[in-house]
Amino acid sequence: MTERTELTPGAPPARLRRLTSWLLHHAAARASRTVGRHLDRPADRMRYAILAALDEFGGTSQAELCRRLGIDRGDAVSTLNGMEADGLLRREPDPADRRRNVVHITAAGTARMRELDVLVDDAQEELLSGFTPAERAQISRLLHRLSDLPPS
Repeated sequence: MTERTELTPGAPPARLRRLTSWLLHHAAARASRTVGRHLDRPADRMRYAILAALDEFGGTSQAELCRRLGIDRGDAVSTLNGMEADGLLRREPDPADRRRNVVHITAAGTARMRELDVLVDDAQEELLSGFTPAERAQISRLLHRLSDLPPS
């Protein structure tokens, strides 16, 4: 028989709390809820990612944009259509391959991205408020290693 441990009521089992994957899942869910409270609408998460990528990398094909962001191309199409209708981006035929579109950020897109930067920064501050600057940097470094992404 296993030894029973008294914990805070409602606490998950110790067997789960020792699993990094379980902890990451719950940390990601908390982060998602925090960011969601700060953004104006749910679609802003994907819009922010798209605007940030276009701002940093310049015009790119829809397929490359989706690869870079790790989002499904089908999911991105309706968001891109809405963003184009809102004047946040423009699509142009790729001069090298007319079957493809190259997506570019517009001045309105850059302005919206800057508005979202403030909201996302506020969410990050709330999420990490219990950590020192050194701990925040360490969390970021470790998550980059775990995600196999280069540090920014």
